[in-house]
Amino acid sequence: MNFKTIVPYCLLFFCTFQLYSQIPIGVNSLLIDYTKPVKYIIGGITVEGTQNFDNNVIIMLSGLTVSDTIEIPGDKITKAIDNLWRQGLFEDIKIFASNIINNTIFLNIYVTERPRLSKFSFTGIRKSEADNIREKINITRGDPVNKNMFFKIEEKSKQYFIDKGFLKTEVNIKQSIDTTNNGIALEININKHSRIKIKKINIYGNNNIDDKKIKHSLKDTKEKKFYRIFKNSRYIEEDFKKDKNNIIDLYNESGYRDASIIKDSIYFVSDKRINIDIYLNEGTKYYFGDISWTGNTKYSDEELNDVLKIKKGDIYNQKLLETNLYMNMEGRDISSLYLDDGYLFFNVNPVEISVDNDSINLEIRINEGKQATINKVSVKGNTKTNDHVIIREIRTKPGQLFSRADIIRTQRELAQLRYFNAEKMDVNPIPDPVNGTVDLEYIVEETSSDQIELSAGWGVGTIVGTLGLSFNNFSGRNIFKKGGWKPIPSGDGQKISIRAQSNGPTYQSFNASFVEPWLGGKKPNSLSFSVYHSLQTNGYKKTEDNYASIKISGIAIGYGKRLQWPDDYFSLGADLSYQYYQLHNYASTFAFSEGYSNNISATLLLSRNSIDAPIFPRTGSEIYLSAQSTIPYSLLNNKDYSIMTAQEKYKWLEYHKWKFTTSLYTKLADRLVINTRVRFGFLGLFNKDLGLSPFERFYLGGDGLSGFALDGRELIGLRGYSNNSVTPKNNTDYIGGTIFNKYTMELRFLVSPNPMATVYLLGFIEAGNTWLKFAEFNPLDVKRSFGIGVRISLPMFGLLGLDYGYGVDQIPGLPSANKGQFHFSINQSID
Repeated sequence: MNFKTIVPYCLLFFCTFQLYSQIPIGVNSLLIDYTKPVKYIIGGITVEGTQNFDNNVIIMLSGLTVSDTIEIPGDKITKAIDNLWRQGLFEDIKIFASNIINNTIFLNIYVTERPRLSKFSFTGIRKSEADNIREKINITRGDPVNKNMFFKIEEKSKQYFIDKGFLKTEVNIKQSIDTTNNGIALEININKHSRIKIKKINIYGNNNIDDKKIKHSLKDTKEKKFYRIFKNSRYIEEDFKKDKNNIIDLYNESGYRDASIIKDSIYFVSDKRINIDIYLNEGTKYYFGDISWTGNTKYSDEELNDVLKIKKGDIYNQKLLETNLYMNMEGRDISSLYLDDGYLFFNVNPVEISVDNDSINLEIRINEGKQATINKVSVKGNTKTNDHVIIREIRTKPGQLFSRADIIRTQRELAQLRYFNAEKMDVNPIPDPVNGTVDLEYIVEETSSDQIELSAGWGVGTIVGTLGLSFNNFSGRNIFKKGGWKPIPSGDGQKISIRAQSNGPTYQSFNASFVEPWLGGKKPNSLSFSVYHSLQTNGYKKTEDNYASIKISGIAIGYGKRLQWPDDYFSLGADLSYQYYQLHNYASTFAFSEGYSNNISATLLLSRNSIDAPIFPRTGSEIYLSAQSTIPYSLLNNKDYSIMTAQEKYKWLEYHKWKFTTSLYTKLADRLVINTRVRFGFLGLFNKDLGLSPFERFYLGGDGLSGFALDGRELIGLRGYSNNSVTPKNNTDYIGGTIFNKYTMELRFLVSPNPMATVYLLGFIEAGNTWLKFAEFNPLDVKRSFGIGVRISLPMFGLLGLDYGYGVDQIPGLPSANKGQFHFSINQSID
């Protein structure tokens, strides 16, 4: 038999083997003819080989169901096997016919489960890094160990470190049998290698914008420079994609609207450095041509052009056009012009109607719509603060015309309450175009506003501790209400605080205050009330001859009112206070050692506050001007003060005191702000024979936390100098100044906007001085300093600060008063 004869017989034998398959049925066997498909009804399904799965789950995943009609051979069995494979849970799957009775078939699904993960660990990286990767790969004990798991571990681990600049990260996964837990243990070894830095960025094709400006537009992709502090030079792919868009934005803002990046390449120049090449096509520079308006009936073309601030011949800038049409945070825009006047359904659409050489002619099409009236105003998310406390701060009232400016102002007023998370505050307008109305839903998220004050300061040679409780959203009416204590009565916006200071045996001070911000509940007129008492002794017992003490008791009442003129950011306040000083054998601070003194004064305060947020303001300003005065007793009683004892002179204190503070916030970027402040204070007299009051003076220097003050002194911080060191002295003691000024500039960077822990860094320069007499005052003769600091605002503790300042100018007689100084503050801002 030759080769040609053998081949057909072999092929016939092979085909015959393929056409018939034996399917086990008990001890017998049955031949199924695969050339003749037969339809069967599934009479039952059994499962074998499972260890961790319910059999019914396997059947459900297969897609086969008892009583279904299937064809053998057919695609339903194939599809069932595919369904189970896709789960990634099994390493072997077979489906057999266990029995066939007439046209009824009984199936058996046999599976071999993949091994399960019993544990996994990381090597080669820090624990914190391993914890972060665990969250990203999201695998747990009991998961099936398969290729998909390995792929996910490798890709997620690599990407985690690539995003941090480790472009050569290697991941090696070792598996072993865990006999203890009957599973697979994985050891994930990660070699990050060195972080890859960008050595050089090469720009090609830029003829009209220089390299420096283009590289500056790359916000997160920077070359390695020794002087770069806040921006690193690691390569992050996602950041580079965004930065390429920034390059195009730069060109678009410069008139090159067709600019494009032809290509870019990234390549290693050493083991730890890469270069980036960017190839540009700048295109043609365009200018604004004719600008026409259509659809405007409310405002004329001239009025709209004044707001748009773009004229023919200006460099074409799409971003500027959109900003001045839709949302200009620095001034007015076309949309706000209409939206602030009720035109909620207004829309504007700029259309390029032609391009003449390098000039783009625009037609700005306006659909004014009709004015919308506010129908309903509601609040959502206030779980603690009562509705009426929020509603009274809302500037958008039912029946008024819709105004975007009023909504923005409302959000500012709600943020100033400090009851809500300013980052999560929102408003949801629900328009009804048919009826020309809109419902406004203000969305807030409650945050903790109550505070515990824990602070310490140094005064009179000892440490003074402070413990205080402030409830800033208190409710007096819920004190006796059943269920009103949760855990304290709250929700009505009242403020109550209790504060105690002590150094142990020789000094104790207690004070309490209450503020009702809306007296009567209808107008924003505030009423405040406070009481305080302090006692200081020299440590001796009352029965001993050397015992010395001073007691100070006081009470104050205040009234405040929001003003509408010059604008509604202004407010006016008035306070009336009384202090009683009682001295016994106490001569270290006052002009007399035995006797008493009374201080009755009235204060007027005019203020303006337009900052956009209370903790980390980005825009706005604060201005405070106050005048405090006692009755000029010496001008009314015709007494000769030149022959009086000190106790008689100061039986009734008299002075007038003027203070001015201004603070301006300028936003440089979303998280970068410059704050400039100026402060001035002056203490005057009514009668030269009586002289300047030894009370109420200014003490400058340090952190402003000198423990406690017995004579009404005002403590003013000046970082870089020791406490009170920039203050007039007699031979041995600081006696305080009657005039001071202070200048501060801070550059602030917001690290975390989280209201539960707001953190920002700052760098500062400041200068200030005090003088004993007005004739000596020189606003340019100041002590200068600079430094850095950090602030952390915690709802329960207020503002915590740490600064390091360096005093530039020496203090005569105090060689260690300047130089480097650390300043720590708790719940106080060094100002």
